Amino acid sequence: MRLGVLDVGSNTVHLLIVDAHPGARPIPQSSHKSVLRLMRYLLPDGSISDEGVAVILDSIGAAAAIARESGLDELLSMATSAIREATNGPEVLALVEERTGIALQVLSGDDEAKLTFLAVRRWYGWSAGEMLLLDIGGGSLEIAAGGDEVPDVAISLPLGAGRSTVGFLHDDPPTAAQQEALRLHARQVLADALPAFAAEPDAHHVVGSSKTIRSLARLAGSVADGIGGTERSLLRRSQLDDWIPRLARIPAEARPALPGITADRTFQIVAGGIVLSEAMAAFRVRELDVSPWALREGIILRYLDRLG
Repeated sequence: MRLGVLDVGSNTVHLLIVDAHPGARPIPQSSHKSVLRLMRYLLPDGSISDEGVAVILDSIGAAAAIARESGLDELLSMATSAIREATNGPEVLALVEERTGIALQVLSGDDEAKLTFLAVRRWYGWSAGEMLLLDIGGGSLEIAAGGDEVPDVAISLPLGAGRSTVGFLHDDPPTAAQQEALRLHARQVLADALPAFAAEPDAHHVVGSSKTIRSLARLAGSVADGIGGTERSLLRRSQLDDWIPRLARIPAEARPALPGITADRTFQIVAGGIVLSEAMAAFRVRELDVSPWALREGIILRYLDRLG
């Protein structure tokens, strides 16, 4: 069957189309993305501005048109932190359905963490043992840990790369003081979250997922031989911390000239790097594996499991 996943996140509207059936690996057929950067459109009262709503409607409308032309058996549509937390989120969801015909399912932060953990577990398999997952989106940081497909602990923290950029890195390039303020904030938020993981055994395998982490790994990380001819993408905290000050000195418009830094992440990549560095430090992680699968694959896998 042909499935589509429409992911309305804080940074992009992303339509992924795959061929899949229960018991098989989903095979990507096409991917369509529009840049949102919704954090730019948040008003002081926490609502999304009229301009931001218009961008959402245009982007989802374009994705819906592609989905209709793609012969999908099912379209799975979801929204994450930006719309979930907006004070006018319900009105935006109703307007999206009225104008585009797309009824978005709003995922909680915990559900984001659990579904991403499912995707990562399936990618690495049971041999990965106890896993710790770090996933940085535009609006939130998801952390999950456990030894099964359903994590023992799954939380969402307001430390997304876009949110952190808007909240702390006001200049381009950001000043050293702004970077340090974000570090201290992230450190405190993570310290408050650590007790939830106190009873968890040490992780055998630490995994990072999301476009932000993949971009940072391509810039600062390394590769190693994987299983079946694939390569493993690895990122050490020392490599990341070596690159963050250099990356922060480069204006956003020039960063896409660097390996792995795409135009849709260029404005928030420094904040993403700082948050990831602090998360790795908080959990005493020296190195992580970078997963090619994340939330969208988790949505597909859960749907196929229910069919089975």
